[in-house]
Amino acid sequence: MNPAKKFKGKHLQTKSAQSNRQWQVTDLVQPQFNSKYSTEEFLRAAADAWSLTEKQDKQVQIAETKCLVYKYPFNCCQLRNFVDDDSFLHQLKHELLSLNFHEKSNDLYKFHQSQDLKKVTTAAVSALKKFLYSDFRQWLIQVTGIELNSTVDMSCARYNHTDVLLCHDDELEGRRIAYILYLVDEDWTSADGGNLDLYTVDERKQPDRIVTSLVPVWNSLAFFSVTPTSFHQVSEILAASSNKCRLSVSGWFHGKPFKRPPTYIEPVKYLSKPEDMDEDDFYTWISPAYLDPSTQGDVQSTFSDKSEIQLQEFIQPDKYGQLCEALHSLQASDWITQGPANKRNYECSESTSLVVLNEARKFFHSEAFFLVLSNLTGLKLHRLASTPSSSENESSSDEKPSNGTSKSKKGSSSDIDPCCRLQVSRWQTGCYTMLSDEDAHGSEYALDVWFFLSADHWQLPHGGQVSYIARGEDEELLTICPSNNCLALVYRDQDTMRFVKHINSLSGDLKHFTINGVYYDRPPNRE
Repeated sequence: MNPAKKFKGKHLQTKSAQSNRQWQVTDLVQPQFNSKYSTEEFLRAAADAWSLTEKQDKQVQIAETKCLVYKYPFNCCQLRNFVDDDSFLHQLKHELLSLNFHEKSNDLYKFHQSQDLKKVTTAAVSALKKFLYSDFRQWLIQVTGIELNSTVDMSCARYNHTDVLLCHDDELEGRRIAYILYLVDEDWTSADGGNLDLYTVDERKQPDRIVTSLVPVWNSLAFFSVTPTSFHQVSEILAASSNKCRLSVSGWFHGKPFKRPPTYIEPVKYLSKPEDMDEDDFYTWISPAYLDPSTQGDVQSTFSDKSEIQLQEFIQPDKYGQLCEALHSLQASDWITQGPANKRNYECSESTSLVVLNEARKFFHSEAFFLVLSNLTGLKLHRLASTPSSSENESSSDEKPSNGTSKSKKGSSSDIDPCCRLQVSRWQTGCYTMLSDEDAHGSEYALDVWFFLSADHWQLPHGGQVSYIARGEDEELLTICPSNNCLALVYRDQDTMRFVKHINSLSGDLKHFTINGVYYDRPPNRE
């Protein structure tokens, strides 16, 4: 008889034999909840800690256990040594990594997710479901006092290098407690990223600052109450090894939904009217090619077909160089972070200390620029812009209009009232914007303008692309990558939304800048 068949227990094997053996179904060990977490003394202490209202006690450690109850910024608990024998978790991890994972990537996240684990019937996954759905659910009810029903969501997420889940609140009809069972490598540290970061909220109940971070730990489970202010994120994965990933089983326990407060609506942003700019000064900025009627006609034809175009070398090289130098010279105090984090995270500057930056703002706000935009796109953004019916005749005129553009017929522009909102922005590691239904001008037809600066070494894997998608869809309609001295124009309707992809750690110390804004032929929502 083969001794190996008789003795399935611990016997000497070569490393290769151990590796080949992996974790077989016949070796299944049922999950045994850490016995210290089931004593009456612990349950009383945990329930008392959970019910505390004093936020100054940022965390409470339950005596003689590795349980931490975080009170600030909201109730969250981390149970280390979640199960007594982690052999079960090793088999669970093996089964999970054998599943098919699908990449999920949008404005909020980038990671790989398994199918719904409700449909998975492998031994360890089935055992985990049985435990979480019954015994652990009752344990949660006892500790938190939250009445939970039998609905439990469960999936597996695999985060690799540069993956991230940005700030959100998890709140959806019926979700009451979120949980994460960590199956990371045992040597995982905060340097590997993937922390569960918890945000405070400001007076508007919007996310403000990260004040608590939970590092993923093998054989630990974290859970927190889902509320309108339970804002959190999974920080970017910094572990670059292809053999190291942040693997977890996560989901929600459901219960009776509670009333959500009214959604915070951001104030409408200030809109500027076109400004006067000396004609000679304007000419020192714009590349002469874009004042040529023939070039404008070609650009307009392309834009008419695609509703977007990217114009290279848009401003003159000397001005471009001066502007890049000026932007890099601004002090940290000149940049203001734009939030809240569940909508955006980047910086803007309103500094008026640099002459060339003031001139650039004036250029993009100028009457002449509105007129050039009109002739490049065919949109009516200036009273002198040519109309489709008149452009052919006027383009052949011997008269050279101001700024090298074509004049329109009188009487065709009485209904326009052009305006814009513009900002000078800095983009670096950690920056992003998200899709937002509360965008004050998101439902209007508009021309988006993106002018990119100092993007010399910017690469696609860094992130920072401007992505356009149709409302309710995941597929991208258009992606614009940062490119030096490039003016990108995009005409969007009420069903087109945009976001800037999260800039990850691959960008290193690189920074790029944009002068970006939205141009309208009349103020939005005008009666």
